[in-house]
Amino acid sequence: MLMARLLISFAPPQRRRSLRRFPFRLSARPCQSWRSQSGMTLLELIVSCAILLVLSSAALPIARYSIWHQKERQLKQNLLEIREAIDRYNDAATDQKIRTSANLANYPPDLQTLVKGVPLASAPDQTIRFLRAIPIDPITGKADWGLRGTGDDWDSTHWGGINVFDVYSSSTATALDNTRYSDW
Repeated sequence: MLMARLLISFAPPQRRRSLRRFPFRLSARPCQSWRSQSGMTLLELIVSCAILLVLSSAALPIARYSIWHQKERQLKQNLLEIREAIDRYNDAATDQKIRTSANLANYPPDLQTLVKGVPLASAPDQTIRFLRAIPIDPITGKADWGLRGTGDDWDSTHWGGINVFDVYSSSTATALDNTRYSDW
């Protein structure tokens, strides 16, 4: 009651009348039960844990497939990068910017040649590189690619060793679209 009187006495004159009519009382009693102030009950904890379990079990397959999609995109990008480097080597050899031996059919002898570089025909002291490094196959985690030469069959798994016409993943796993990675 003392607090109410103090509030009324410090209020401006036009507000004093309305405060006197307002029936409020400040309770001076402390909280009777500590239970009303406690945290969550056991039932609330069980329900919230069940909800979290359902949400996390729904998110797990989504995360797993997103990782595989990312690996597949990286594999496609790495294959494209190597194939474009082989094509640039072939174009340079066809335009006689670099010298190649006749049995190579204007294709590199191996992937390491694309990284090391080849001397230019016009200036033998200068080299041209087609790749900075051999990309890693994200499915196998290694830089070991399957190679095909111009004398090999299109579905051959053994490289003839003469030149590199095409590359493929050396993984025997199956992609999410039920194709083999080695067929990409």
